[in-house]
Amino acid sequence: MTIMSKFTITPIGQVKNHNTVRMSPDEMLSTISTIVVDKKFEDGLMDLDKNDLITVLFYFDRARGYKMHLHPRYDESRPITGVFNTRSPYRPNHIGVTVVKLKSVEGNTLVVEGLDAADGTPVLDIKPYVVSFDEGKKVDDPRKDRTYKADR
Repeated sequence: MTIMSKFTITPIGQVKNHNTVRMSPDEMLSTISTIVVDKKFEDGLMDLDKNDLITVLFYFDRARGYKMHLHPRYDESRPITGVFNTRSPYRPNHIGVTVVKLKSVEGNTLVVEGLDAADGTPVLDIKPYVVSFDEGKKVDDPRKDRTYKADR
């Protein structure tokens, strides 16, 4: 098997909030964040506002290095485990992923709740939360494969 050595990825937007890298993930999950998407990608947000939940992929741009074994959430009372069994930013590619509650979409700006990313974090991608993919459950009715906002 040949593994590609490098490739380039361009952020589609940026996180705006009051979160800092020193905050715990639990504190971050209770905050409201804004994701400002580059205007050239704004058309790609069409119909996203119909979803109650979305998945945000982002880059831990301030993380340096990685650890193959660590305590989850920096909590030494938790047993050391492999990095791929954690959500640590100290991973080989520094990619984060979080399911968030989508509060609103206005133009190129999304308001979300529960994003564990610090202010200024580059956003790599946004996807709808889809039950069959994200929970691995078979869904017989395609209308039940997403979590739509109640008012839609």
